[in-house]
Amino acid sequence: MIEARDTGSPQAGRKGRGRDFWPDDDKKPGRRLPGPKLLFGGAAALVAVAVAIVAVTMLTGGGTEKAPPRKVLPTAYTPDYDGEGFGSIAARSADGRAITEGEAFSAKNLKSGGQTYALAASDLTSDCKAATWGARLQGDLAKFGCTQIVRSAYVSADKQHVGQFIVINLNGEEGVKQVLRDLDPRTDAGWPTLLKAPGVPASGAGFSAAYAKTYGHYAVITLVERAGGAQPSSLNEMIDVSLVIENAADFLYGRLDLAATGKPGQ
Repeated sequence: MIEARDTGSPQAGRKGRGRDFWPDDDKKPGRRLPGPKLLFGGAAALVAVAVAIVAVTMLTGGGTEKAPPRKVLPTAYTPDYDGEGFGSIAARSADGRAITEGEAFSAKNLKSGGQTYALAASDLTSDCKAATWGARLQGDLAKFGCTQIVRSAYVSADKQHVGQFIVINLNGEEGVKQVLRDLDPRTDAGWPTLLKAPGVPASGAGFSAAYAKTYGHYAVITLVERAGGAQPSSLNEMIDVSLVIENAADFLYGRLDLAATGKPGQ
């Protein structure tokens, strides 16, 4: 496990970044980026995946329209169990309205730091088992009352990067934290299945980095990669992409405001 801090990331240069990638955002409530990214196996994986990518290309012919491998695990994974700022919706009883497609897929385009990503594929389901693999993960989803899974795939304007965005609707924060533990690739407990974005290779065959965060009773996950799974120039590159993709979670801040004040925030 290595700690990934900024070594020149353009996103990290924005106001308020401070000493780490993920400061407390001046201690204000609402959107707060997680603590320093801890990436499991990141350095060694960069070397190992370079070999794996060649093997996958040889075996599959490098086609761009193949479905994602069903049992995908990220190469690097960072959970954030904090949940700070989302205490008012730590339990679904305070936020019982089901997520709608209008909310979940309202972010058709994501822009930040000169990067632009377009929504390329989306799915909202109440069948949490069908949207995941792994008996242990599926068991915990059932145990902690999973009622919905949101999945979106975003592609950069230059088609060089792909981001998968996932929201899991659970009974409470305790369940979110357990699911985040399950998603650690070292457990092999399971993962959400990834969507295929048209026009780019299927996700999950090469190097990918995933970041999972506690948003009250929602688990919010981003998985990012270079299109086709090519080795990134640095882990900062993946972190920058994840910052853009996580903006798709803005609709949850509207729910947070509604629970806290009785007035929608968006």
